Amino acid sequence: MALENICGMDKVPFMRTFGALTSEQTIEEIRLASSNMDNPFAIKAPPFERPRERLNELAAQSKVRMDFDHGTTTVGFVYQGGIILCVDSRATSGKFIGSQSMQKVVQVNKYMLSTMAGGAADCSYWDRVLTRECRLHELRYKERLSVRSAARFICNVAAEYKGMGLCMGMMLAGWSPEGPTLVYVDSDGLRIPGKVFAVGSGASNALGILDTDYQFHLSDEDAFELAFRAVYHATMRDIFSGGLVRLYHMDQNSWRNVANKDCQELHEEYSKE
Repeated sequence: MALENICGMDKVPFMRTFGALTSEQTIEEIRLASSNMDNPFAIKAPPFERPRERLNELAAQSKVRMDFDHGTTTVGFVYQGGIILCVDSRATSGKFIGSQSMQKVVQVNKYMLSTMAGGAADCSYWDRVLTRECRLHELRYKERLSVRSAARFICNVAAEYKGMGLCMGMMLAGWSPEGPTLVYVDSDGLRIPGKVFAVGSGASNALGILDTDYQFHLSDEDAFELAFRAVYHATMRDIFSGGLVRLYHMDQNSWRNVANKDCQELHEEYSKE
């Protein structure tokens, strides 16, 4: 069967036609192959027991390099007019540019956005899971899941999968009863609420601009310009960042994509300064 061959299921003993197993052996093999299904959030987890230990064993046997190079630049800050998120769009695998149009701002719901840094597959999957959890919370309790609670959910996931290759660096932005909320959370289980963040391989370059010019009482236009300039300087000094720079603005009612500018366009605008 072609699908079994693609998925590798034909290598599992109970899927082979030769050498019949006893009923007890078959049940045990099926249990081992589907043990990750016990956890509702572990659909994408490796289909064997003790994945934290087994992943390292399998990597050593197959000589697969589990630590991959990755990079991006995402910027977020809170100011008097709401929340600004600004991201690049380059996806890389080591020094190979895989895409120049990666969407790194994900809509969780109408009142919450998430940025992606690290492993694109990890961030995309857990953002989808978070979207489901937010919707279920609304249906159960007739209220929105707060940004801090959503960050706690991702933090708990990261703690559960720590040491298993999960790679994420997210900013969750949204409007809570206390006002605009921005929280950084990563795959090490770190969760930090704050006013200004830059995440990714170009973060240090972006923070150099933000630390100098950020003020809470910025006007909308000044905030937009500052975000573009911070990401631009990061893309000029970090080979893992680039492509299209997308800017999002969030207020208490909703969010909007303000503008998208190519790095070359920003270079022509800022190189004269």
